[in-house]
Amino acid sequence: MKTPLRRRTSPPHIDVRVQSSLWGAQPLAENTVRNSVLAAAAALSTAGGEVSIVLTDDSAIRSLNRDWRGIDKPTNVLSFPASNPATGEGTHLLGDIVISFETLERECADENRAFLHHLAHLAVHGFLHLNGYDHETNTQAEEMEGLESRIMARLNLPDPYRAHDLG
Repeated sequence: MKTPLRRRTSPPHIDVRVQSSLWGAQPLAENTVRNSVLAAAAALSTAGGEVSIVLTDDSAIRSLNRDWRGIDKPTNVLSFPASNPATGEGTHLLGDIVISFETLERECADENRAFLHHLAHLAVHGFLHLNGYDHETNTQAEEMEGLESRIMARLNLPDPYRAHDLG
């Protein structure tokens, strides 16, 4: 039996911006989010595009969460899908992912997770949101969580929904 040919895809352009000095404590953070998004893009067979990732702190993400979602508290990750993805020059804008250091660090301590493993999961989670995945219903959550688990396995990282990785 023949294996179906997979569509050739090009990886997205990933711009990582460190907005908080707190991230200096995790020198592998930029590579972790970049590799995680590349793995997620490969799993989805996305064709190129551009994504921006901002590594920030609780104060900045709290403001974004308040202004865009009406929730006045920090969160671990926010995704902002591009509302007008075509720029006319062949660049497909996927959107922005914002991740907060302090909330991520707190969750790792509370859930006994390794920082970079949890960071990878949040980057994957955010990227899936940019590509139309959501978890508003049980069916959506099951689909998205299953995909996240498969992508984490591609990265040789623990399943975030089955086992808590020891930090």
